[in-house]
Order: sequence, then C-alpha cells, then structure tokens
Amino acid sequence: MAFDGITVAGLCSELQETAAGGRIYKIAQTDKNELVITIRPAAERGKGQIRLYLCADPSLPLVYLTRTSRQAPLQAPAFCMLLRKHLQNGRIVSVTQPGLERILRFEVEHRNEMGDLCTHCLVVEIMGKHSNIIFLDDSDMIVDSIRHVSSLVSSVREVLPGRPYFIPDTQSKKDPLSETREGFMSVLDNGHMDVAKLLLRSYTGFSTVAAQELAHRAQLTQDRSAALLAPDEKEALWEQFRDLVLQIREKKFTPVMYCRRGEGQTAGAPAEFSLIRLGHYADCVEVPYESPSALLEDFYARKNLYTRIRQRSADLRHIVQTILERDVHKYDLQCRQIRDTEKREKFKIYGELLNAYGYSVPAGADSCEVLNYYTGENIRIPLDPTLTPQQNAQKYFDRYARMKRTNEALTRLTAEVSAEIEHLRSIQNALEFSTTDGDLSQIRSEMEESGFLRRKYTGRRDFRADSRKGRSRTPQSKPLHYISSDGYDIYVGKNNTQNDEITFRMADSRDIWFHANDMPGSHVLLKSGGRSMDQLPDRVFEEAAALAAYYSSGREQGKVEIDYLERRNVKKPSGAAPGFVVYYTNYSILAKTDISALREVED
Repeated sequence: MAFDGITVAGLCSELQETAAGGRIYKIAQTDKNELVITIRPAAERGKGQIRLYLCADPSLPLVYLTRTSRQAPLQAPAFCMLLRKHLQNGRIVSVTQPGLERILRFEVEHRNEMGDLCTHCLVVEIMGKHSNIIFLDDSDMIVDSIRHVSSLVSSVREVLPGRPYFIPDTQSKKDPLSETREGFMSVLDNGHMDVAKLLLRSYTGFSTVAAQELAHRAQLTQDRSAALLAPDEKEALWEQFRDLVLQIREKKFTPVMYCRRGEGQTAGAPAEFSLIRLGHYADCVEVPYESPSALLEDFYARKNLYTRIRQRSADLRHIVQTILERDVHKYDLQCRQIRDTEKREKFKIYGELLNAYGYSVPAGADSCEVLNYYTGENIRIPLDPTLTPQQNAQKYFDRYARMKRTNEALTRLTAEVSAEIEHLRSIQNALEFSTTDGDLSQIRSEMEESGFLRRKYTGRRDFRADSRKGRSRTPQSKPLHYISSDGYDIYVGKNNTQNDEITFRMADSRDIWFHANDMPGSHVLLKSGGRSMDQLPDRVFEEAAALAAYYSSGREQGKVEIDYLERRNVKKPSGAAPGFVVYYTNYSILAKTDISALREVED
C-alpha cells in the first residue's frame, strides 16, 4: 500500500501517544535525506528511549519508530547542526496531521539562548518525489529544510530559508474527514470514471488500494462509471466511506501485513500492508502487528531484503533456468531416440529367420514370407535384391547391434540428464527460499562444484586471500530451526548443502526424516530425542510434514504428499549430487502448506 494519508493518520496517533511530552535527547543525520531523533518519553509513559526514523528520500519516504540504531557520520551536516541548536532537549508538545494530508507536524517547545521559552515546528512531508523535512519557526516561516526547492525546480512553492510555509493545493482535492453526504453524492454524480479512480482523484489521503477497498466493500465492480451507479449502490458506497472516516477519526487502526498464500509470517515477499482491513486481499495471509511503526519497519525491511536477494540471485537463476531448459530439451530428444531403438528385436528376428530359411529364398527377391517359430505365425521380411539372403541377415544383425549399442548409451545418458534435471530443480527451489547472502554463497559453491558455474580464479595467492576475505564478510548460512507446538526441535535445510548437513551430520539414527514425494524440496528433520515413532504425538508429525510441504516446489498446491521415515533408513549413493538420497520403505502423509502455527527460533 502507498504511504497514504490513512497510514499517516495511524502513525500520527501512535506518535502522539508515545512521543508527545517526551524530550529530544539526540539528533543524527544518518544520510543526506535521513534523520534519526532519539526521544526520552514522558515519565508517565515509561522509561527508556525511542528512536524516530524520518526519511525524505524521493524513492522511498518513510516515518516510523524503531529500536534499530544507525551509523551517523563523524561530522554532522549543516541541517543536523541547526536542528541540534534549536531542538536538542526540547519537549515535543504535539504531533498532528493537517486533514488527511501526508504530512506530520512536530511542535517542539524549547528555550533559546536567552532562556526564553519558544516554539518551533518540524514538518515531515511524505509525498513521493516531493518529500521533504522542513524546519519552521513559530510564525511558520521556513528556517531550513533537508532538501532545498527553488523556483527553478517548482513553480508552485519554494522551500528555502525565509520563505513562508504552506501546503500547496495543486489538485483541488477535498478533505474526506469533513465531507458530507451531499458533497459525496455530488462527486459521484459528476464522476465519469470508475469508482476507485474517482475517489483517488477527488479526496486527499486516499491511495489506490484504499479506494479499491471501498469499492470492494460496497460490492461494486471497478469497470463501471460512478455516474451510472444505481441510487442504492451510491448509498452503499457512502456508508462505507462514512464508516472508514469514522474509523480514522476514532483512531481504530488495525496494522496488518498481507503475504501471498502459503508464505505465512516466516518467508517470502510481502504483498501489501495496511492500517485497515483489506477485503479484496482475501486470497492472502494476514499477519497482524501491534503498531503501525512495527508494521512499516518489518514490511520495508522484508521488501528490501527480498528485492535485494532477488537481484543478487538473478544471475544464478538465469544460469539454472538456461541449463535446465537445455537439459529438458536434450532429455526429450534422447527419449524419442530410445523409443526408436525399441524395434531392434525385430531386426534380430529377421536375421535369425533368414539364416534358418534363406536356402528357400529365390535370388533377387525383394521380400520373403517365412514362418516365425517364436510366434507360430508367418512374417514378411523386406530384402535388398542385390544381396544374398545371408548378406541380408548380416545386415539385419548389424542394424540390431547398432540400435542395441545406441539404446545402452542413451539409457545411461538419459539417467545422467534426468539426475542433472532433478539437481537443477532442487537448486531452483533453494533459490526461491534464499534470504541471505550466506544462502546464495552456499548455492553458488554447489553450482561451481557441480560444473554448472565456472569457478572464479585470479591466481593462487589472490584467490586464497579473496576466499578468506569472502568467508569473513559473508555470514554463515544455517538450516532453519523451528519449535513444534509440543516443544520438539525441527530443522529445515534451505539448500542441498544444508540438506546433507541435517540428514547426515546433525541427525541421530532414530530421528524422523521428512521430504516431499517425487518433487524438489527441503530435507526436514524432527529430533525425536531417542523416542520411537509411536511415542511421538501425532501433531508433531503434521507440523514437520507441513514444513516439508511448504519448503517444496509444491507449496502453491495447498496440500502435498510427504514421505517420512527414521533417518537410519535414508542412504546416500556413492558419488550422488548434494542433497540426493534414496530410501525404500516409508510412511506417507498428506500435509497442508500452512506453517503459521510454528515458531522459528534463531540459533
């Protein structure tokens, strides 16, 4: 969801409750468009410190409370020094939002050099490429801003020291908090576009997602013009609009993140966030949060992490996909060639029958009909009239021998290509669940050792030095660790290297091993503590199987067939690829891919 006026209203409510009355303890400008303000809350609101993160970056403006510290430069920029001079040790009187604008005003009361009490205002505008952090005096004159905007950049408003501050009204939008029924109906009657677009263009603070949600709640299709709505449909839309405005006024916000189905709270890219319930995201999983700040910080951290890892793994995914497409094409071609060799036995029989009945075949015949003593039926054999029956027989034997050799070679090659396809698909599955640089490093090493990727080598000494440096920089990737509802430890390998680790190094012989049936997926290990299967609760099997289903290529299916057995019955063939195992006796369970009930722990 865009950082719209509804989100700002929720943040304003949170900041008014937590920061108002507190004193500004420290101000740091961590980047050219970022500020981190450390606040000591009022005594009645508890001890400790809170950090307010303000970002006016045009690509991603943000405001939220955080506990994460950020490194500040040794020498503070001029704007930061100005804020320290006037706001350090100042008391935050209030945090307000004008209308439903994407603007927050922090009124700060402090004493000047003469000891007199005075008031300044810090304004944060969250408006995309026009975002800014502006410092005002008590008469709303601009003292300075983190981004200067001259008349050469904007003809609407200059943001420079000494200029008056005002909110530009360039789109003539209405304030939804003061809208009446008559005014709303007038907007609908004159709106010759679909409802969501009309709401977006007519009212401040509305994002596309919020406008679509109102249309969804009123059960309106988005491809109909607002002016063509029936009276009862307009009335239904007004009621939903009025209820949303009332919810904002009463500060009844429900911070929630929406993840794509099957991605739960622990993995995958978040789809959307909102401070109101989104009915048109019913196909997603809802992840509730305690506060707007916690939601925003987690959403953008996960979004940035997912985007960065996807970008860094793009070359690996491209290489895997290219080799996989080539191998699948090769495998199909080899299978067709094998099918062509399946008629080789016919040529062997032709040769044997010609050796047996060749004496009765007249010279120069182009075919002959003889008794097939294998079936007791007559069979017609094509002949080369220029060759004798014995020569024709030898020709059929030679053809049979060539096809037999081809079949044997192709059978071996198709087995190798099939194993390589399976290996590549397991790597492809592992890339989907990679969340750290360490995960990608392990997958890259596996691809290099398997010959899918050329190992980088720049000289023996430099290579070793680079390897040591790389190991120190890249954090080590470990298998995922979950705790079941009954307190059992469950480990999940995120790639083939980790699969081998948990199956053959971390596991005891009586631990329970899980894997998706006949598809790429993670090895899942349930630590049984030496107990036999019949001594473990049924629920722990269901939860471990759910992990195996979720971390497999079948996670979008909703339910996946999972094989499980004691680890001592899982074997690794000699020379097999990483993550490849065999087993011959197992139990099966049909598991859901929902893992929201499981708790992941950091080792």
